[in-house]
Parts: sequence; C-alpha cells; structure tokens
Amino acid sequence: MDAVEGALLVAAYASSVSGDALDAECARRGLDPRRAAEARRTLVSNGLMKPDYTLTRLGRESLQVVLTGGVFDIIHPGHIHTFNAAKKLGDVLVVVVATDETAARMKRRRPLHNQEQRRALVDAVGVVDLCVVGHQGDMFQTVRAVMPDVVALGYDQAHQEKFISDGCRAVSPRIQVARLQSPVPDISSSNIEAVYGDDLYRI
Repeated sequence: MDAVEGALLVAAYASSVSGDALDAECARRGLDPRRAAEARRTLVSNGLMKPDYTLTRLGRESLQVVLTGGVFDIIHPGHIHTFNAAKKLGDVLVVVVATDETAARMKRRRPLHNQEQRRALVDAVGVVDLCVVGHQGDMFQTVRAVMPDVVALGYDQAHQEKFISDGCRAVSPRIQVARLQSPVPDISSSNIEAVYGDDLYRI
C-alpha cells in the first residue's frame, strides 16, 4: 500500500466518525484529487473500500486507531509530547476534547476557550488525524463512536486505569489501554497555571 492509499484509508475512517464528506477529509489532508481517485479504485479492488468509498471490515481492521483526550485549553509542549507518543501507538490519532461543562468541573474554573475553539486548536496540530468534542456525562459514548484499538491516557491524567479499562472492555474486548510516559522535563497545564496564576486569564 502506498502513502496515498494509506492517507485515503485514514480519511475514510475520519469521515465515518466525523460525518464529513470523504472529499472534504481528503482535501484537509492535501490529497491530490486525481491520485486519490486512483487510490480509491485500487482500495476497492483490494477489498479495503466499498464501491461507495466507505471502509470495509478489512479496511477498518487494517488501521490501528488510537484515542486520547483531555481539556486542551492551553496547548503546550507536554500536549505535543502526548500527541506524538500516542500517534506512535497506531496509524490514526483521534483526540477528544472535554465539553465546557466537563472542563469546568475538572479544572474548577471556566476554560479560556470554548469546546469548539479547543477542538479547532487541537485539530490544527499536524499529528492529529481527527479531533472531536466528547459526550457530556459518559466518556464511553465517545469510545463507542470512535471504536479505537488503543486508548492512550496522558501521563498527568487522573483517570483510574481500571475504571477506563473495564469501561472500554464493556464496549469491545479488543480495546487496549496504555499509560503514556511523562516528557522530560515534566510540563503540564497545572504547572503553567501555578507560575502565572490569575494573570493567565487576564491576557
């Protein structure tokens, strides 16, 4: 499989989750329309895509999808480390940003950016293949929608791994949960907030 065919498979997967048209996902990835059309024909003939250009079961199983999440109100080097480390675990990186209500509860303050702004910020990071806003009140609804192969927990996320593992196993027994290692030096939003305090929110 060449690079264009691989990128097209990722675009088709992203389209199935986001609901956006496949052509829009291809354009987002900078795929040349003519080369993408050739790749579509090849993938259909190889059984990885259906004639309507959605993924077959074989096409989906050829991709290792990694899901990670967080608030991502202040994008910093620790987040980039997390995204890069998560992407190394598979072929497709999906990032879920917390809803505004969840972010306020987790951070004990309102976020600087609303959930759509935070989604757009994360979506602009090159290594991220797709960014979505999470479901309020039930994180496993997002897991069901994305159906990842791996759920990557950030090094500084307080989630209980057993709770996440049990919940993911209830969705699908094939989902694995991985804890990412801390970058060196350790950088987190909490550290940034500790340095700048209330001044951060007056910028």
